Amino acid sequence: MTQEKVQTPVKAAFLGLGVMGYPMAGHLVRAGHDVTVYNRTAKKAQQWVEEYGPQGRARAAATPAEAAAGADIVFACVGEDKDLREVVYGESGAMAGMKPASVFVDHTTDSADVAREMSRAFADKGMAFLDAPVSGGQSGAQNGVLTIMVGGDAAVFERVRPVLEAYACSVTRVGEAGCGQLAKMVNQICIAGVVQGLSEAIAFGMNAGLDMKRVLPVLEKGAAGSWQMKARGATMVDNSFDFGFAVDWMRKDLGIALSEARRNGSALPLTALVDQFYGDVQQQGGRRFDTSSLIVRLPRPVKK
Repeated sequence: MTQEKVQTPVKAAFLGLGVMGYPMAGHLVRAGHDVTVYNRTAKKAQQWVEEYGPQGRARAAATPAEAAAGADIVFACVGEDKDLREVVYGESGAMAGMKPASVFVDHTTDSADVAREMSRAFADKGMAFLDAPVSGGQSGAQNGVLTIMVGGDAAVFERVRPVLEAYACSVTRVGEAGCGQLAKMVNQICIAGVVQGLSEAIAFGMNAGLDMKRVLPVLEKGAAGSWQMKARGATMVDNSFDFGFAVDWMRKDLGIALSEARRNGSALPLTALVDQFYGDVQQQGGRRFDTSSLIVRLPRPVKK
């Protein structure tokens, strides 16, 4: 666990306590903020309060509106566009409970269109919105070292940035509303190609009789080195794929990127192919495998 960063305390709400949101909300409490959480499964919210409540700054609410009441900043980390709309709009949605001049920060990986829609909707209510998808996976969330790419107003970003540093090692504004989501699409496009190349390389080395656990540390120090190789290479050799970010979610993210590519005229032939490969993994029962599981499609020696 990294040393917690300290900021001026704010009153915050956090909506969505999945593998990412649960530790992220916890880092906010440890940084000295008052945090009220909401989760569709109330039992998960109560579990979170029991873990972080002894510090006196952790509570759970029955609805997003209740969680957001009086908050300076409302954070969300949910599944996709429709989930975000569900926790924002309506009588029980966060927008109904938020006070004027407060800020909604969306950590969900969703479309640039919904980010722009939300930005306009919150502005009409005298509030602000930032799209702020994250990279770094479950371990990054747990250790407070996520990378956050943010779209939205520069002045609002500067207000929120110190709070985001409770669970991030890098927080960067990349443009106006929607640009954070576009940057996350770039991120996922890069990952898709790297993981497929790494999968082919490891399978090739194993079929050639190499001890890939000896080879990979050598390659990490050269031009082929990558985060994926260092963090997932050895586990791919071991056929171990229980590291957080699931194939189902990667396919959702790649679908968003491919849809945006059709809109802006980009060609993503490799991304489209890898998306199909992830579909193969799903068909093989790997919907909840992490994204390094692309290698299961490839022939390799049976480990004795």
